[in-house]
Amino acid sequence: MTPFSILDLSPIAEGSTAARSFQNTLDLARHGERWGYRRIWMAEHHGMPGIASAATSILISHVAAGTSTIRVGAGGIMLPNHSPLVIAEQFGTLESLYPGRIDLGLGRAPGSDQATARALRRNLASDADEFPRDVVELMDFMSDEPRQTVMAVPGKGLNVPVWILGSSLFGAQLAAALGLPYAFASHFAPQQMMHAIQLYRANFKPSASLDRPYVMLGFNVFAADTDDEAQFLATSWQQSFVNLRSGRPSRLPPPVQGYLEQLGPQAQELLNHVLSCSAIGSADTVATQLKAFLSATGADELMITSNMFDHAARLRSYEITAQVRDAL
Repeated sequence: MTPFSILDLSPIAEGSTAARSFQNTLDLARHGERWGYRRIWMAEHHGMPGIASAATSILISHVAAGTSTIRVGAGGIMLPNHSPLVIAEQFGTLESLYPGRIDLGLGRAPGSDQATARALRRNLASDADEFPRDVVELMDFMSDEPRQTVMAVPGKGLNVPVWILGSSLFGAQLAAALGLPYAFASHFAPQQMMHAIQLYRANFKPSASLDRPYVMLGFNVFAADTDDEAQFLATSWQQSFVNLRSGRPSRLPPPVQGYLEQLGPQAQELLNHVLSCSAIGSADTVATQLKAFLSATGADELMITSNMFDHAARLRSYEITAQVRDAL
């Protein structure tokens, strides 16, 4: 059975708060643990009115403290925003608190606009082109015998599992060269997915971390008891995505009947492209779409995301998805 995991950005719905989002994230993690999801990841985004997971390490600790078996991690930490030593210490702390349950996914995008990136690091001279060096440095800090004179405490010897995240061919090449597992952001950037998978698998070099390629793919699921209900619930995420790409990031809006029909051709084309890595519908519909996606990609694991306005509906979507997984 292909493992399923959860990606949650702690979405802030219209009329709600970050505090409520954090409660919902923990509640989702607890349900996901019972439903057999392998891991739950949160992602670093900054300056986004509808995403509350900016302080990702703190949120990981909140979720790990409230669960017992599900793996908890970052999908991911945007390493250009940080010193590798600081991330080694943060995730060394998390691993010490919750041993054997922490994942560290690393991305090279800033997770924000340029103004926010400057506010985060105040020095953009260290750009994303240094990402491979930073990854190697970070892994060395957490190794048994670091080569560096500075010591990460906690961090040294904890060997927190590291993943490379990406939405282009760059991450695939780096993950293959370092012999690390690879997570592709096909849930919002599917353009180069198949090429990236092929490139990663063809060039993978076994390492102390991993002896064979391991591909995780992001996948949107909006599941409900009927196809019509699922299509309706999915419009919250569709509105949010169109707003973001139009330069108007927003909180997660309530669903709207007939939303797709109201859009112009350009916005419809944008959503049609992104929805190529999505399943929207009842259990039977979702099962058909998931089976086709797994057959086409050979993914080793799926990272399921389901941004819905109503938390109860989101829980129901993940419950249906778990039932579909077990039946496949």
